Amino acid sequence: MVREIIKIDEEKCDGCGVCVPACAEGALQIIDGKARLISDMFCDGLGACIKECPQDAIAIETREAEPYDEITVMKQMMKAGENTVIAHLKHLLDHNETELFEQAIGFLKEQGIEVKIDEEEEHKPHACPGSKSAYNPKEKITEDTGSRDSHLTHWPVQLHLISPGAQQYRGADLLLAADCVPFAYPDFHKDFLNGKALAIACPKLDSNQQVYLDKLIHMIKTAKLRSITVAVMEVPCCSGLFRLAKAAIEYSGEDVPLDVVVVGTDGVIRNN
Repeated sequence: MVREIIKIDEEKCDGCGVCVPACAEGALQIIDGKARLISDMFCDGLGACIKECPQDAIAIETREAEPYDEITVMKQMMKAGENTVIAHLKHLLDHNETELFEQAIGFLKEQGIEVKIDEEEEHKPHACPGSKSAYNPKEKITEDTGSRDSHLTHWPVQLHLISPGAQQYRGADLLLAADCVPFAYPDFHKDFLNGKALAIACPKLDSNQQVYLDKLIHMIKTAKLRSITVAVMEVPCCSGLFRLAKAAIEYSGEDVPLDVVVVGTDGVIRNN
């Protein structure tokens, strides 16, 4: 089946092993000095290991892969003890994977094993920034009057659609924003876009990202970008946009300042 699964860049991986305990499913091992995905069926594709890798060597890709098997994972985890099983169950809840959670609980019951996850924990909204479904913004509402000015100076802005040699990018400071950022951050125009040329992309859902890399390289070399600011969400899949910009600068051979702004799903900047 075609599904999301992790991919390890062996050239970047230095075998530090930080990713191994971050994978609750036990899908990673250090073999011959490199992190390896030992079986497709152990990887749930949720990317908990990505943010732990200090070398940016792990990413999510979509490819033909053996289906993830929750029962096989639970059999493996039972050998590691109750704390590991509980950590895995919480991991599933954090990502709203209720179907997999029910499979795991059902299997444990069949084995005569009772694992205590308190009812409040099981039903409350969970902390994974990529999976929260609802927020209560009332506490943040402030009294605003009048309308705000748009700082968008050109169109189109989607990276697949733009022309890298267009006038608006020549000698410009580029804001490369993940699609979700303007929705999460209320002052996007005023704080991020003012004075910059814009391109938007989704590092998880957009297809043919080699085109993105080629366009960014062309913009750096031909349009002579002055700087690139990458604005991303605080979710694992979003980090790919920063890596894409970093790779484009390296391939171009140009010395272009690169900055990143990370926005939480609650609309708060995380890396200030």
